[in-house]
Amino acid sequence: MKTRVLLVDDEESFTRLLKLNLERTGQYEVRVENWGGAAAEAARQFKPDVVLLDVIMPQMFGGDVANQFKADPELKDYPIVFLSASVKPSRVAEHEGVIGGYPFIAKPASLEAVIEGIEKHARKRKPEQE
Repeated sequence: MKTRVLLVDDEESFTRLLKLNLERTGQYEVRVENWGGAAAEAARQFKPDVVLLDVIMPQMFGGDVANQFKADPELKDYPIVFLSASVKPSRVAEHEGVIGGYPFIAKPASLEAVIEGIEKHARKRKPEQE
């Protein structure tokens, strides 16, 4: 059973590359959404195990997307991990990987660091939840 990852980031070249690298492992199914305003609907359709969310995006900041998820009974339990260049790796380390109550991975991040964040925070589905 592959872990479902919803990747929300406005940088299309970044999302294309990360999706390719994650799916190449054979362990992940990745859906990309390049517009924050469409993330909630994408989550309703895809039912991800974890959401990787950029902070700085045009039209809708990642914090607003996270707040939208938390306010929605259907989406509130989806784990969100921020993946952004808006905070330096040293600051993330100082806060033990959690900023503003959310797990945080600083860009640029290695594929290994992203996978570690996914594995640590993804909800575990039972086979009947497929």
